[in-house]
Amino acid sequence: MRSGVSVTSGLSERATAVVRDHLAASGAPWEESSPGRFSVELPGERKLTTSCSLAVREHSLVVNAFVARSPDENQAGVHRWLLERNARLSGVGFAVDGSGDIYLVGRLPLHAVTPDEVDRLLGVVLDAADSSFNTILELGFSGSIRREWEWRLARGESTRNLEAFEHLRPASPDSGPTEPAR
Repeated sequence: MRSGVSVTSGLSERATAVVRDHLAASGAPWEESSPGRFSVELPGERKLTTSCSLAVREHSLVVNAFVARSPDENQAGVHRWLLERNARLSGVGFAVDGSGDIYLVGRLPLHAVTPDEVDRLLGVVLDAADSSFNTILELGFSGSIRREWEWRLARGESTRNLEAFEHLRPASPDSGPTEPAR
């Protein structure tokens, strides 16, 4: 089996070089904490950044990206939505850890690690995290969002980053609709 070890070692080294080169060319902030262990910050629109780790293991490249903390409410509804969303994803899926925090996870066999596949995989992670973020927040944190609206409106604070949740804005009993503070 000695030849199998050298083949696996060669694949690991090649995969590590492919990931390293891709991240270096990506323009996104990244680091390599040890050979084959990478972290990268993927820039988004709804979710401003998605922290993603990539680890070259013995037989696969493993990707793991934090999406959201454990929902405050409606966990069953959030989990159901994540499972339904998984059916439309390619190469990654939503998962929860022991604390209930939400991640995207995936594996790519080492022989399939190419610049195009790494780009595709990170693109799927970014798109899934970014496009799902507001839905996850609304399903799992609507009470917190409503309280944040109330707190900011009562103090005249900016509500700019709550604009996606305008429909959760509390109605003011003594006045008509108000414009968000900017």
